[in-house]
Amino acid sequence: MSDSIAEPLSFVCAPAIAAKDRIVLGHGSGGRLSAELLRDVFLPMFSNPILDRMDDQAVLEIGGSRLAFTTDSFVVQPLFFPGGDIGSLAVHGTVNDLAMGGARPLFLSVAFILEEGLPTETLRRIVASMTEASAAAGVSIVTGDTKVVERGKGDGVFINTTGIGIVPEGVSLSANQARPGDRVLLSGSIGDHGIAILARREGLEFDAEIVSDSAPLHEMVAAMLGVSTQGAASGQIRCLRDPTRGGLSSSLNEIASQSGVSIQLEETAIPIRDEVKGACELLGFDPLYVANEGKLVAIVAPEAADAVLDAMRHDQRGADAQIIGTVGGRIGAGRARVTLRTAFGSTRIVDLLAGDQLPRIC
Repeated sequence: MSDSIAEPLSFVCAPAIAAKDRIVLGHGSGGRLSAELLRDVFLPMFSNPILDRMDDQAVLEIGGSRLAFTTDSFVVQPLFFPGGDIGSLAVHGTVNDLAMGGARPLFLSVAFILEEGLPTETLRRIVASMTEASAAAGVSIVTGDTKVVERGKGDGVFINTTGIGIVPEGVSLSANQARPGDRVLLSGSIGDHGIAILARREGLEFDAEIVSDSAPLHEMVAAMLGVSTQGAASGQIRCLRDPTRGGLSSSLNEIASQSGVSIQLEETAIPIRDEVKGACELLGFDPLYVANEGKLVAIVAPEAADAVLDAMRHDQRGADAQIIGTVGGRIGAGRARVTLRTAFGSTRIVDLLAGDQLPRIC
């Protein structure tokens, strides 16, 4: 790492224990505080059979078709970072949420909240990036909205996107379907996006530039499901998740909780780039909790794991895919236990973080 940093770093982290009567940054972390906010505020009011599945998208039966429907908001800071920007990130994040339900993404809506004083050229760059990303992903932006807030109220630009896709016949994925003996597959190295954001935000320089992994994953998912290739693994994939906020840990804890199972991971099998590992060690971060925007985790029946892994590795987004663990025994609905066998042979619990290591990363 370069020694050219003149000022001490100042990270903003959410407190581990939040006041019950107000919102803190950690409520947006994807960790324990986020789960509590959903459980205590949103789900009691909005509860219905579709929402209660708590997947990255809702799958709706309409007119004989199965539509996947998702929405997401993007508040990343800085707006531009190595490997992407808020515009391409918004497209990729929404496409991937649809893909995690096995859907073929089709259409997006985009809503902009702009802060007074935002340079028009900055907005043009973001819109151009979204145009390029949506064209590359094969989706169309078909509707949207724009609002402007007073100077100092919007941090430049916030983006909300909604996506619609078609779920092929025979595909049914959900976080409540993990079974004992299933294998845990990861499509590639973790932590790239979160550390790329941090490095740009804090002015950090490393010997090798760390670049966000932001990318669309729907084509790889189609291959995994045997939709675009006649693979034998279709129907044996239980669940897909993209480990964004809260990283790999949050995604696996959510799956374990919804399925009521334990999950055992092998540390030596989890791919992490040397530069990301070094940055995490230097800064005191655990890469299992760092956000990703171009990776997925799959829970797959043991007899299909090798076929699915092969399909992943044939896509450039999954070239470094690995089997990183196994689903253990059932421990009861709503309960989760994720453990990691370390390189030294010991075992540690991989729990949800209370707050957020890196706020504002997506």
